[in-house]
Amino acid sequence: MIIGRALYRDGVRTEEPPLALRDLGHACRAGEGIAWVGLRDPGEAEFAEVAREFHLHPLAVEDAVHAHQRAKLERYGDTIFCVLLAARYDDASETVEFGELHVFAGPTFVVTVRHGDPPHDLGSVREGLESRPDLLRRGTFAVLHAILDKVVDDYAPVVAGLENDIDEIEDQVFQGHARVSRRIYELLREVIAFHRAARPLPEMLEALMADTRVDQEEGRYLRDVHDHAIRVQEQVESFRQLLENILNVNVAIETKALNEASNAQNEEVKRISAWAAILFAPTLVGTVYGMNFKNMPELDWRFGYPFAVGLMLAVSLILFAVFKRRGWI
Repeated sequence: MIIGRALYRDGVRTEEPPLALRDLGHACRAGEGIAWVGLRDPGEAEFAEVAREFHLHPLAVEDAVHAHQRAKLERYGDTIFCVLLAARYDDASETVEFGELHVFAGPTFVVTVRHGDPPHDLGSVREGLESRPDLLRRGTFAVLHAILDKVVDDYAPVVAGLENDIDEIEDQVFQGHARVSRRIYELLREVIAFHRAARPLPEMLEALMADTRVDQEEGRYLRDVHDHAIRVQEQVESFRQLLENILNVNVAIETKALNEASNAQNEEVKRISAWAAILFAPTLVGTVYGMNFKNMPELDWRFGYPFAVGLMLAVSLILFAVFKRRGWI
C-alpha cells in the first residue's frame, strides 16, 4: 500500500493533504517540483498505477513487486533502480534480520518500496531531509544519498553485535564449552548473509559517483558513504575468515579431545585384557586338574598339588612380566 507521498518545491514540502498520484505525476512532468512516493508490500495492480504515472520500466517494476532480490543498481534511461538490504542484529537470537528496500530515482521523482518488516523505516530519512531544504534542492540524488547513508550507518550496530559474539565464541572454544561448534556454524551463516548484502554497495556507490548528473558536492557525500561501505565490507570479510579459522581450530581441539579419550579407553581395554589373561591362565590349569578322570598320572603323584599351584603362579608371573614390559599394566 502507499504509506506516503509528497511534492517538494524548492526543497520545501507542499500540498497538505498530499496530492493524488495523477497530480503528482503531472506536477513532476511539468517541472513543478520533486515527488516522493513511499509504498510497502505493494500488489501488482496497486503498483501498476505508480509505474504508469512515473514511467517505470516493466523489468524494474517486476523486481520491485516480487522482491527477494540481491542488492544491485540498474539504470533504465534517466531512472536509477536501486535494491538495498537493510540489516539489524538481534543479539538474543544471534541472527541478522534483513529488510528489502527498492528505490526508483528519476530526474524529478523518488519511489521507495519496502518489503516485509524492514529493520528501519524511512520516516527519519524523510524528516531529516525536510529539515534541510538545502539538501532537497539538490534533487533526487540527495534523497538517494540519504537513503544509502541510512542503510550503511545502520550496518554499524550489526558489525558491533557480530564482533561481540565472535569474542565470546573465541573464549568458549578455548574453554571447551559444549555445542560451541553449532554456535560457530550458525554465526558464520549470519555473517555470510550479511556479507552478501553489504558486498555490492561499494560498487553501486562508485557507479553513482561516476554519473554525470552528480555534482561535485553530492559526489563528496557519496564518497563518504562509499568509505563507510568499504569499511563494513572489510570488517565482515574479516569476520568470515576469522570464524572459519575458529571453526577449524575448534575441530582440531575436539578431534584432539576425541583422540585422547580414545587413547585412554584403549589403555583401559589393554589393562582389563591383561588382567583377564593373567586370571585366565591359573583357571585353565585348575580346570584341567579338576577333571578327576581315573587315568590321570598326576592324581597319585606326591608333588602333583605343589606342581599345579606352582604352574599357575609361574604362568601368571610370566604374563604379568610380559604385559608390564609392553606397558599394558
